[in-house]
Amino acid sequence: MEAYIVEILFGGFFALLLLGAPITVSLAGAAMVAFLVLGKNPIAFVQIAFTSVGSFPLMALPAFVLAGALMEAAGISKRLVDIAETLAGPITGGLGAATVLACLFFGAISGSGPATTAAVGMLMIPAMVNRKYERSYASAVTAASGGLGIIIPPSIPMVIFGISALGMAPPSDAVEKYGQFASLSIPKLFVAGVIPGFIMAGALLLTNYMISNKRGYRGLTEKWSYGEIGQALRRGTWSVLAPVIILGGIYTGLFTPTESAIVAIFYTLFVGLVLHRELKFAAVLNSLKTTTWITGRVLLILFAAVVFGRLLVEQRIPATIAESLLSLTDNVYMIWTLIIVFLLFVGMFMETLAAIMILVPVLLPVMYMMGADPTHVGIVVICTLSVGFQTPPLGENLFVASGIGGSTVEQIVSRIHPFVLASTASIFLIAFVPQLTLWLPQMLGY
Repeated sequence: MEAYIVEILFGGFFALLLLGAPITVSLAGAAMVAFLVLGKNPIAFVQIAFTSVGSFPLMALPAFVLAGALMEAAGISKRLVDIAETLAGPITGGLGAATVLACLFFGAISGSGPATTAAVGMLMIPAMVNRKYERSYASAVTAASGGLGIIIPPSIPMVIFGISALGMAPPSDAVEKYGQFASLSIPKLFVAGVIPGFIMAGALLLTNYMISNKRGYRGLTEKWSYGEIGQALRRGTWSVLAPVIILGGIYTGLFTPTESAIVAIFYTLFVGLVLHRELKFAAVLNSLKTTTWITGRVLLILFAAVVFGRLLVEQRIPATIAESLLSLTDNVYMIWTLIIVFLLFVGMFMETLAAIMILVPVLLPVMYMMGADPTHVGIVVICTLSVGFQTPPLGENLFVASGIGGSTVEQIVSRIHPFVLASTASIFLIAFVPQLTLWLPQMLGY
């Protein structure tokens, strides 16, 4: 490894970021300079970037984004929120709990943190304010819960992690020491995310209960009304069936994640146009515009990140970082602690998908050398980066919740830190106990 290449790649990347360049330009600019310094043909830069979007699994990205946008327009998200409200019933802080549950439900069909925050927040923040919840607290619990959108499968970051990691074989030293590693696939990541997602949601529910009990936020009703629960379930039958069909098809092997995303689109169109009759042509056009914008932005980052990552691997930078870390400590818990703290910091400043594409080539070899399962690594990385949605200065969910709820970002931040701490504690639990992630995939034969 040439030391000056590290300086060019990372120094150039951060220098351009500080100058205000978009992350795509920062990645591509640093990578291009490194290409030229190494005497490589610049045409290869374009060829690597172009082939990076040729993978079949990547087709799931625009499809899941479109499916999530259409489901909101088709009234599916509203029915999921109604179900969550009736299930919360008399629980202290019932509307806050319903918000967490609604984000859990919507995350199973959206795959996006900001999309989940927007869809649920538009319904739940005004409802909480009407029930005398502090406006900034209502926005905070929504922003914190929106991060579940990328943990509960199907998840767009899981697709990106899978694509980034699939081409990375374990180092020979790691194989010699630990034997062959378990396989990694996007369906396996989807299955592995279920239990960690419920753990993260449970931590948010507990935090909401404790705060609501202290502030006197009471439940929606005196007791559960099974009639209302039944009515909400009947109205939302087709909404609840959406994640069942999508995830059930993947887990049973009936179709791949990419194919499931297409199924989700056609299912949503059928429900919105034929059954609910709430999906209008203008909403479909708006969903297509949203999908085009989000997908185009992600693919541009992917172009540059793949080349950047390729240079890192060619120069053995990940291997050098792994050796440096292992020279400090061989305690797996200490390594996990360092990585989680680092990812929490990165999540504050970098968009989740970009962080995954840049950091996977660096972090995965380190964890291979510790004998970690790549699926477990992927879930911990995604759970940790999900906290970045609720922490400033980037915190996309904060800005979405602020725009919907009317509170300033500063007011929301002052109320969100208990949820950040609860999420972080959950991440350490998930990292330190791998079976929480790996048990379900093993049970299903992955």
